[in-house]
Amino acid sequence: MAFSTPSAGQAAASDLTVSDVVVNFQGLRAIDGVSLRLRRGEVLGLIGPNGAGKTTLVNVLTGFQQVDSGDVRLAGADIARWKPHERSRRGLVRTFQSVLPFGGLTALENVEAGAMATGISRKAAREAAFEVLGSLGLADKARRRVDTLPFGEERRVGIARAIAMKPQFLLMDEPAAGLNDAESDDLLDVIHRIRSEIDCGVLLIEHRMSLVFRLCDRIQVLQQGATIAIGAPDEIRADARVRQAYLGDEAV
Repeated sequence: MAFSTPSAGQAAASDLTVSDVVVNFQGLRAIDGVSLRLRRGEVLGLIGPNGAGKTTLVNVLTGFQQVDSGDVRLAGADIARWKPHERSRRGLVRTFQSVLPFGGLTALENVEAGAMATGISRKAAREAAFEVLGSLGLADKARRRVDTLPFGEERRVGIARAIAMKPQFLLMDEPAAGLNDAESDDLLDVIHRIRSEIDCGVLLIEHRMSLVFRLCDRIQVLQQGATIAIGAPDEIRADARVRQAYLGDEAV
């Protein structure tokens, strides 16, 4: 089945795209001809069963996994051979589910480290860190060691560090993992603000479907390394193949 994701040549000049990407692991096809487009100011959900290829695809986008074939482009530039740090310097930033902020440092120092990764001075990085922490309601936590903060606030510090890197595209791997309902609602508000205030495209890998359906403009569904559906939340919720492959009763 063909999907509406355009080729790299058809996509807008500012988009992040992969086109017909194939990745093989020792004879196993982990990614099978997947194309994806993420636009500035858009939240795109990437969902599917465990082992569907979601994290591998994000690794392709961020330079931690080379492709066997296909194109990877950022704002029209072929970045398939760029190193991860080269991509982050150009505004392609990632958060990890299992990697928390530097626990022995303060919230301010964590976010300052992210800002300095853009190449600015220590003084400018500190000013940027204060600004980002304030925008996320963490100004009063700036001098606190991150490992003394509640889990939800610790997660927000990690997001603040990513924002300080001035992303054009932010790839978030299960940001709601371990959060309670109230913390998930806070996360939803934070991602909405990232999208609207800094015109950042967000790719969201998340198993909490209530968050995905409330937050995403479009959703792309992977199964066994291939795309089985792309569409608006209502279209994905109603798709019989997606319900059978992944959503089940959660789509009701």
